[in-house]
Amino acid sequence: MDYRTLGRSGLRVSATGLGCNNLGRSGTATEDQAGTDAVINAAIDAGITLFDSADIYGAEYGLSETRLGAALGSRRDEVVVATKYGHADFTSPPFTHWGAKGSRRYVRQAVEGSLTRLGTDRIDLYQLHTPDPITPIDEVLEALDELVKEGKVLYIGHSNFSGWQLAQADLVADMRGLTHFVSAQNEYSLLKRGAELELLPAAEEFGVGFLPYFPLYNGLFTGKFTRTERPSDTRIARQRPHLADEAPWDEIEAYQAFCDERGITMLEATFGWLLAQPAMSSVIAGATKPEQVRQNAAAATAWTPTDDDLALIDGWFPAPTL
Repeated sequence: MDYRTLGRSGLRVSATGLGCNNLGRSGTATEDQAGTDAVINAAIDAGITLFDSADIYGAEYGLSETRLGAALGSRRDEVVVATKYGHADFTSPPFTHWGAKGSRRYVRQAVEGSLTRLGTDRIDLYQLHTPDPITPIDEVLEALDELVKEGKVLYIGHSNFSGWQLAQADLVADMRGLTHFVSAQNEYSLLKRGAELELLPAAEEFGVGFLPYFPLYNGLFTGKFTRTERPSDTRIARQRPHLADEAPWDEIEAYQAFCDERGITMLEATFGWLLAQPAMSSVIAGATKPEQVRQNAAAATAWTPTDDDLALIDGWFPAPTL
Protein backbone atom coordinates (compact mmCIF):
# COMPACT_ATOMS: atom_id res chain seq x y z
CA MET A 1 0.00 0.00 0.00
CA ASP A 2 1.09 3.52 -0.78
CA TYR A 3 0.50 6.23 1.82
CA ARG A 4 -0.06 9.90 1.08
CA THR A 5 -0.29 13.10 3.07
CA LEU A 6 -3.80 14.51 3.38
CA GLY A 7 -3.43 18.03 2.08
CA ARG A 8 -1.09 20.36 3.91
CA SER A 9 -1.15 18.38 7.14
CA GLY A 10 0.72 15.68 8.99
CA LEU A 11 -2.07 13.15 8.51
CA ARG A 12 -1.04 10.18 6.35
CA VAL A 13 -3.69 8.02 4.70
CA SER A 14 -3.67 4.95 2.48
CA ALA A 15 -4.00 5.58 -1.25
CA THR A 16 -7.09 3.34 -1.14
CA GLY A 17 -9.70 4.26 1.44
CA LEU A 18 -12.79 2.30 2.42
CA GLY A 19 -16.13 4.05 1.99
CA CYS A 20 -18.39 2.86 4.80
CA ASN A 21 -21.75 3.83 3.33
CA ASN A 22 -22.60 0.13 2.89
CA LEU A 23 -22.07 -0.74 6.55
CA GLY A 24 -25.48 -1.44 8.04
CA ARG A 25 -27.18 -0.91 4.66
CA SER A 26 -30.17 -3.18 4.06
CA GLY A 27 -29.69 -5.88 1.48
CA THR A 28 -25.88 -5.89 1.56
CA ALA A 29 -23.36 -8.39 2.89
CA THR A 30 -22.30 -5.75 5.41
CA GLU A 31 -25.81 -5.21 6.76
CA ASP A 32 -24.98 -7.20 9.89
CA GLN A 33 -21.98 -7.00 12.20
CA ALA A 34 -20.39 -10.24 11.00
CA GLY A 35 -20.29 -9.01 7.39
CA THR A 36 -18.92 -5.66 8.50
CA ASP A 37 -16.23 -7.31 10.63
CA ALA A 38 -15.05 -9.36 7.66
CA VAL A 39 -14.69 -6.32 5.41
CA ILE A 40 -13.02 -4.10 8.03
CA ASN A 41 -10.48 -6.74 9.01
CA ALA A 42 -9.69 -7.53 5.37
CA ALA A 43 -9.14 -3.82 4.73
CA ILE A 44 -6.73 -3.37 7.65
CA ASP A 45 -4.85 -6.53 6.70
CA ALA A 46 -4.52 -5.18 3.13
CA GLY A 47 -2.94 -1.94 4.39
CA ILE A 48 -5.99 0.32 4.17
CA THR A 49 -5.98 2.87 6.96
CA LEU A 50 -8.65 5.41 5.93
CA PHE A 51 -12.22 4.48 6.87
CA ASP A 52 -14.82 7.05 5.82
CA SER A 53 -18.27 6.99 7.38
CA ALA A 54 -21.06 9.49 8.13
CA ASP A 55 -23.77 9.78 10.74
CA ILE A 56 -26.47 9.32 8.09
CA TYR A 57 -25.05 6.08 6.61
CA GLY A 58 -26.80 2.78 7.24
CA ALA A 59 -30.37 1.58 7.38
CA GLU A 60 -30.96 3.91 10.31
CA TYR A 61 -29.27 7.05 11.58
CA GLY A 62 -25.79 6.28 12.95
CA LEU A 63 -25.76 2.57 12.11
CA SER A 64 -22.68 2.68 9.87
CA GLU A 65 -20.68 4.37 12.62
CA THR A 66 -21.89 1.80 15.15
CA ARG A 67 -20.91 -1.07 12.87
CA LEU A 68 -17.51 0.50 12.15
CA GLY A 69 -16.71 1.16 15.79
CA ALA A 70 -17.60 -2.37 16.83
CA ALA A 71 -15.58 -3.87 13.96
CA LEU A 72 -12.46 -1.85 14.76
CA GLY A 73 -12.44 -2.76 18.44
CA SER A 74 -8.86 -3.10 19.65
CA ARG A 75 -7.53 -2.18 16.17
CA ARG A 76 -8.80 1.40 16.48
CA ASP A 77 -5.32 2.89 16.79
CA GLU A 78 -4.19 1.22 13.55
CA VAL A 79 -6.48 3.34 11.40
CA VAL A 80 -7.70 6.82 10.50
CA VAL A 81 -11.37 7.17 11.37
CA ALA A 82 -13.19 9.75 9.26
CA THR A 83 -16.84 10.60 9.54
CA LYS A 84 -19.21 13.37 8.47
CA TYR A 85 -22.00 15.43 9.97
CA GLY A 86 -24.57 17.94 8.79
CA HIS A 87 -25.94 16.51 5.55
CA ALA A 88 -28.54 18.96 4.26
CA ASP A 89 -31.18 16.46 3.14
CA PHE A 90 -34.34 14.98 4.59
CA THR A 91 -32.45 12.76 7.03
CA SER A 92 -32.68 14.25 10.50
CA PRO A 93 -30.65 13.40 13.60
CA PRO A 94 -32.27 12.56 16.94
CA PHE A 95 -32.04 16.16 18.14
CA THR A 96 -33.65 19.46 17.17
CA HIS A 97 -31.68 21.74 14.83
CA TRP A 98 -34.17 23.90 12.85
CA GLY A 99 -32.18 23.36 9.67
CA ALA A 100 -28.88 24.92 10.75
CA LYS A 101 -26.72 21.82 10.28
CA GLY A 102 -23.37 23.64 10.32
CA SER A 103 -24.05 25.57 13.52
CA ARG A 104 -22.12 25.35 16.77
CA ARG A 105 -25.20 23.93 18.46
CA TYR A 106 -25.57 21.21 15.84
CA VAL A 107 -21.95 20.11 15.71
CA ARG A 108 -21.72 19.92 19.51
CA GLN A 109 -24.52 17.38 19.59
CA ALA A 110 -23.48 15.57 16.41
CA VAL A 111 -19.88 14.96 17.48
CA GLU A 112 -20.85 13.46 20.83
CA GLY A 113 -23.17 11.02 19.10
CA SER A 114 -20.50 10.00 16.59
CA LEU A 115 -17.87 9.53 19.29
CA THR A 116 -20.22 7.27 21.24
CA ARG A 117 -21.25 5.18 18.24
CA LEU A 118 -17.66 4.82 17.02
CA GLY A 119 -16.50 3.83 20.50
CA THR A 120 -13.58 6.25 20.43
CA ASP A 121 -12.30 9.31 22.25
CA ARG A 122 -11.41 11.21 19.07
CA ILE A 123 -12.30 11.43 15.39
CA ASP A 124 -9.26 11.66 13.14
CA LEU A 125 -11.02 13.53 10.31
CA TYR A 126 -14.37 15.25 10.94
CA GLN A 127 -16.07 16.57 7.81
CA LEU A 128 -19.00 18.89 7.16
CA HIS A 129 -21.06 16.73 4.81
CA THR A 130 -22.65 19.53 2.77
CA PRO A 131 -22.39 23.34 2.94
CA ASP A 132 -24.89 24.97 5.28
CA PRO A 133 -26.48 28.04 3.64
CA ILE A 134 -27.77 29.24 7.02
CA THR A 135 -24.64 29.19 9.17
CA PRO A 136 -21.75 31.61 8.35
CA ILE A 137 -18.48 29.84 7.56
CA ASP A 138 -16.90 31.77 10.47
CA GLU A 139 -19.12 29.93 12.92
CA VAL A 140 -18.57 26.58 11.22
CA LEU A 141 -14.79 26.97 11.53
CA GLU A 142 -14.92 28.35 15.08
CA ALA A 143 -17.02 25.40 16.26
CA LEU A 144 -14.71 22.87 14.62
CA ASP A 145 -11.64 24.69 15.93
CA GLU A 146 -13.00 24.29 19.47
CA LEU A 147 -13.34 20.54 18.93
CA VAL A 148 -9.75 20.33 17.70
CA LYS A 149 -8.48 22.27 20.72
CA GLU A 150 -10.40 19.91 23.01
CA GLY A 151 -8.89 16.86 21.30
CA LYS A 152 -12.24 15.42 20.23
CA VAL A 153 -11.31 15.98 16.59
CA LEU A 154 -7.78 15.90 15.14
CA TYR A 155 -8.32 17.25 11.60
CA ILE A 156 -11.27 18.77 9.77
CA GLY A 157 -12.55 18.51 6.22
CA HIS A 158 -15.56 19.31 4.07
CA SER A 159 -17.64 17.58 1.45
CA ASN A 160 -19.55 18.93 -1.56
CA PHE A 161 -18.02 22.41 -1.35
CA SER A 162 -17.48 24.43 -4.52
CA GLY A 163 -14.14 25.96 -5.40
CA TRP A 164 -15.09 29.40 -4.10
CA GLN A 165 -16.35 27.94 -0.82
CA LEU A 166 -13.05 26.12 -0.35
CA ALA A 167 -11.12 29.34 -0.97
CA GLN A 168 -13.39 31.36 1.31
CA ALA A 169 -12.97 28.87 4.16
CA ASP A 170 -9.18 29.00 3.80
CA LEU A 171 -9.20 32.81 3.88
CA VAL A 172 -11.45 32.95 6.96
CA ALA A 173 -9.28 30.42 8.78
CA ASP A 174 -6.20 32.53 7.99
CA MET A 175 -7.81 35.79 9.09
CA ARG A 176 -9.26 34.36 12.31
CA GLY A 177 -6.35 32.09 13.24
CA LEU A 178 -8.56 29.00 13.12
CA THR A 179 -7.91 25.38 12.18
CA HIS A 180 -7.84 24.91 8.40
CA PHE A 181 -9.74 22.31 6.46
CA VAL A 182 -7.28 19.71 5.17
CA SER A 183 -9.59 17.69 2.92
CA ALA A 184 -12.32 18.07 0.31
CA GLN A 185 -14.63 15.19 -0.58
CA ASN A 186 -16.65 15.51 -3.80
CA GLU A 187 -17.94 13.24 -6.52
CA TYR A 188 -15.28 12.55 -9.13
CA SER A 189 -14.78 9.82 -11.71
CA LEU A 190 -14.03 9.32 -15.39
CA LEU A 191 -17.64 10.26 -16.14
CA LYS A 192 -17.94 13.02 -13.52
CA ARG A 193 -14.98 15.35 -13.95
CA GLY A 194 -16.63 18.64 -13.04
CA ALA A 195 -14.36 19.03 -10.01
CA GLU A 196 -11.51 19.79 -12.41
CA LEU A 197 -13.01 23.14 -13.38
CA GLU A 198 -12.53 24.90 -10.04
CA LEU A 199 -12.42 22.58 -7.05
CA LEU A 200 -9.28 20.56 -7.82
CA PRO A 201 -7.23 23.66 -8.79
CA ALA A 202 -8.40 25.35 -5.59
CA ALA A 203 -7.53 22.28 -3.50
CA GLU A 204 -4.04 22.18 -5.00
CA GLU A 205 -3.53 25.92 -4.44
CA PHE A 206 -4.71 25.92 -0.82
CA GLY A 207 -3.15 22.64 0.28
CA VAL A 208 -6.38 20.68 0.64
CA GLY A 209 -6.25 16.94 -0.05
CA PHE A 210 -8.91 15.59 -2.38
CA LEU A 211 -10.99 12.49 -1.58
CA PRO A 212 -13.27 11.46 -4.45
CA TYR A 213 -16.51 9.67 -3.76
CA PHE A 214 -18.16 7.40 -6.34
CA PRO A 215 -14.69 7.17 -7.95
CA LEU A 216 -15.70 4.04 -9.87
CA TYR A 217 -19.01 5.61 -10.93
CA ASN A 218 -21.03 3.33 -8.64
CA GLY A 219 -19.03 0.31 -9.80
CA LEU A 220 -19.31 0.85 -13.56
CA PHE A 221 -15.51 1.02 -13.84
CA THR A 222 -14.77 -2.13 -11.86
CA GLY A 223 -14.75 -4.11 -15.11
CA LYS A 224 -17.75 -6.20 -14.03
CA PHE A 225 -20.16 -4.51 -16.42
CA THR A 226 -20.53 -4.79 -20.16
CA ARG A 227 -23.03 -3.40 -22.62
CA THR A 228 -25.26 -6.42 -21.97
CA GLU A 229 -24.14 -7.84 -18.59
CA ARG A 230 -24.96 -6.24 -15.25
CA PRO A 231 -24.25 -8.27 -12.10
CA SER A 232 -27.35 -8.57 -9.95
CA ASP A 233 -25.54 -8.03 -6.64
CA THR A 234 -24.36 -4.50 -7.49
CA ARG A 235 -25.65 -1.07 -6.57
CA ILE A 236 -26.33 -0.23 -10.21
CA ALA A 237 -28.51 -3.32 -10.65
CA ARG A 238 -30.34 -2.76 -7.34
CA GLN A 239 -30.76 1.01 -7.27
CA ARG A 240 -29.34 2.83 -10.29
CA PRO A 241 -29.87 0.86 -13.51
CA HIS A 242 -30.05 4.12 -15.48
CA LEU A 243 -26.29 4.60 -14.99
CA ALA A 244 -25.61 1.51 -17.09
CA ASP A 245 -28.44 2.26 -19.49
CA GLU A 246 -27.06 5.72 -20.25
CA ALA A 247 -23.34 4.88 -20.14
CA PRO A 248 -21.13 5.70 -23.17
CA TRP A 249 -20.46 2.07 -24.06
CA ASP A 250 -18.43 2.78 -27.21
CA GLU A 251 -15.91 4.70 -25.11
CA ILE A 252 -15.96 2.20 -22.25
CA GLU A 253 -15.28 -0.65 -24.65
CA ALA A 254 -12.35 1.27 -26.16
CA TYR A 255 -11.07 1.83 -22.61
CA GLN A 256 -11.37 -1.91 -21.90
CA ALA A 257 -9.30 -2.65 -25.01
CA PHE A 258 -6.70 -0.14 -23.75
CA CYS A 259 -6.55 -2.06 -20.44
CA ASP A 260 -6.30 -5.41 -22.19
CA GLU A 261 -3.37 -4.20 -24.31
CA ARG A 262 -1.47 -3.27 -21.12
CA GLY A 263 -2.32 -6.44 -19.24
CA ILE A 264 -4.20 -4.62 -16.50
CA THR A 265 -7.78 -4.67 -15.29
CA MET A 266 -10.16 -1.77 -15.73
CA LEU A 267 -10.17 -1.41 -11.94
CA GLU A 268 -6.37 -1.04 -11.87
CA ALA A 269 -6.39 1.42 -14.76
CA THR A 270 -9.07 3.55 -13.11
CA PHE A 271 -7.25 3.67 -9.77
CA GLY A 272 -4.05 4.60 -11.62
CA TRP A 273 -5.81 7.40 -13.47
CA LEU A 274 -7.42 8.76 -10.31
CA LEU A 275 -4.21 8.73 -8.27
CA ALA A 276 -2.40 10.60 -11.05
CA GLN A 277 -4.70 13.61 -10.67
CA PRO A 278 -3.63 16.77 -8.78
CA ALA A 279 -4.29 16.99 -5.04
CA MET A 280 -5.48 13.37 -4.88
CA SER A 281 -4.86 11.89 -1.44
CA SER A 282 -6.92 8.72 -1.35
CA VAL A 283 -9.48 6.96 -3.51
CA ILE A 284 -12.45 6.13 -1.29
CA ALA A 285 -14.20 3.07 -2.68
CA GLY A 286 -17.04 1.13 -1.12
CA ALA A 287 -17.06 -2.64 -0.73
CA THR A 288 -19.28 -5.28 0.79
CA LYS A 289 -17.00 -8.33 0.52
CA PRO A 290 -13.41 -8.96 1.63
CA GLU A 291 -12.32 -9.88 -1.89
CA GLN A 292 -13.51 -6.51 -3.21
CA VAL A 293 -11.50 -4.78 -0.51
CA ARG A 294 -8.35 -6.70 -1.39
CA GLN A 295 -8.78 -5.92 -5.10
CA ASN A 296 -9.22 -2.20 -4.40
CA ALA A 297 -6.19 -2.14 -2.12
CA ALA A 298 -3.99 -3.86 -4.72
CA ALA A 299 -5.24 -1.60 -7.51
CA ALA A 300 -3.71 1.47 -5.87
CA THR A 301 -0.18 0.38 -6.75
CA ALA A 302 -0.79 -1.89 -9.75
CA TRP A 303 -0.29 0.61 -12.57
CA THR A 304 1.05 4.14 -13.06
CA PRO A 305 -0.08 5.83 -16.29
CA THR A 306 2.28 7.75 -18.57
CA ASP A 307 1.41 11.15 -20.00
CA ASP A 308 0.49 9.40 -23.25
CA ASP A 309 -1.80 7.03 -21.36
CA LEU A 310 -3.55 9.94 -19.68
CA ALA A 311 -3.99 11.68 -23.03
CA LEU A 312 -5.64 8.59 -24.51
CA ILE A 313 -8.01 8.28 -21.56
CA ASP A 314 -8.88 11.98 -21.87
CA GLY A 315 -9.88 11.29 -25.47
CA TRP A 316 -12.60 8.87 -24.36
CA PHE A 317 -13.62 10.68 -21.20
CA PRO A 318 -12.73 14.33 -21.82
CA ALA A 319 -12.14 16.87 -19.10
CA PRO A 320 -14.79 19.61 -18.88
CA THR A 321 -14.17 23.04 -20.35
CA LEU A 322 -15.46 26.44 -19.35
